[in-house]
Amino acid sequence: MKTDIIFYRLFQEFPDTFFELIGNPPESASFYQFSSVEIKQTAFRIDGVFLPTQGSENQIYFVEVQFQADGEIYSRLIAEICLYLRQNQPLNDWGAVVLYPNRNVDTGDIKHYREFFTSGRVRRIYLDELGEGASLPIGIATAKLIIATDDIAIAQARELIDKTKSEISSPSKQQQLLQFIETILAYNFPTMSREEIEQMFSLSELKQTRFYQEAFQEGVEQGIEQGKVQGKLKAVPAMLAAGLTVEQVAEALDLSVE
Repeated sequence: MKTDIIFYRLFQEFPDTFFELIGNPPESASFYQFSSVEIKQTAFRIDGVFLPTQGSENQIYFVEVQFQADGEIYSRLIAEICLYLRQNQPLNDWGAVVLYPNRNVDTGDIKHYREFFTSGRVRRIYLDELGEGASLPIGIATAKLIIATDDIAIAQARELIDKTKSEISSPSKQQQLLQFIETILAYNFPTMSREEIEQMFSLSELKQTRFYQEAFQEGVEQGIEQGKVQGKLKAVPAMLAAGLTVEQVAEALDLSVE
């Protein structure tokens, strides 16, 4: 899985993370829709664009995730943005953000575009300079976990899991965040199975959330009350939505996987 795909999913599922990264209130996300934009009749594709909701005067944010050295990054980015502006003629102002894991990857030459940088219209963010995970909002700490090396990813992940459980009150959002953390861990440790990851990082505690327990109990009660396969099957969607695997649902309801 490519790193930019993980960031695309991060910003799509948790758009408030982007606005925390650029120093804006996370509530700003409610005024935007995030998507990837393809420039017609060219080979260009912008990694992500936060477009203001209809009627909003907020500025457009172009997002580029760059985890490999590229000397032409800025010439390509500015060209993509200018083509987008020409083709779409938006009324809103715009800004751009380039995300790097560290400064060493930032090898682009800004000589022809320095006005964009001095004005702040184009900003660069280096994830390794954002501070320590314990002091960061959960969204930014999650973004930092993506770049964590193996020797520190375990400690950061455990810290982030604990923080998610203690600070996120919404059971559904808590589950969503824990599942996303699991995705990052699978990316960082590609040779590990899901069971090994869950055991190492105590992700089994997802099953202790109220959302999981209520769905699980509902399934058991429906199965006992109705005592029929059809009654048990009605509980399956809620149990799957709570994060159980097909095998776990089958075991809990005493059904075959098939």
